Amino acid sequence: MIEHSIEIEIPFHDVDMMQVTWHGHYVRYLELARCALLDRIGFGYKEMAASGYAWPIVDMRLRYVRPCRFGDRVEVQVRVVEYEYRLKLDYLIRDAQSGQRLTKASTVQVALDTSNGELIYPSPQVLVEPMERACAA
Repeated sequence: MIEHSIEIEIPFHDVDMMQVTWHGHYVRYLELARCALLDRIGFGYKEMAASGYAWPIVDMRLRYVRPCRFGDRVEVQVRVVEYEYRLKLDYLIRDAQSGQRLTKASTVQVALDTSNGELIYPSPQVLVEPMERACAA
């Protein structure tokens, strides 16, 4: 399947007074990894917007294993699990130096026709084709 990873240094403004990353910021880290993956396959948000489909997240799950702290360098790995009927992505956040697992997550997005607001099953070819090209590469 298709995988991608990015590295992030946890900034000061993402942590609480205990220098632990506030739980809500993890969603942004997932978004950064997702955007990098989608850009890599040629179906980033600009292409999504031009396609006539929106891709809302309908399910998101996070499991916090260990905290990220101010100054930590973390690797956010994202992997496509499914794209034929929905876009399901799995994520793994690890300490970039030790490789220790910090957070596991997943998101599910579905195609929404922007002209009438209807959900589209199966996934439109504007998503399937770049995914298949990326799988073949």
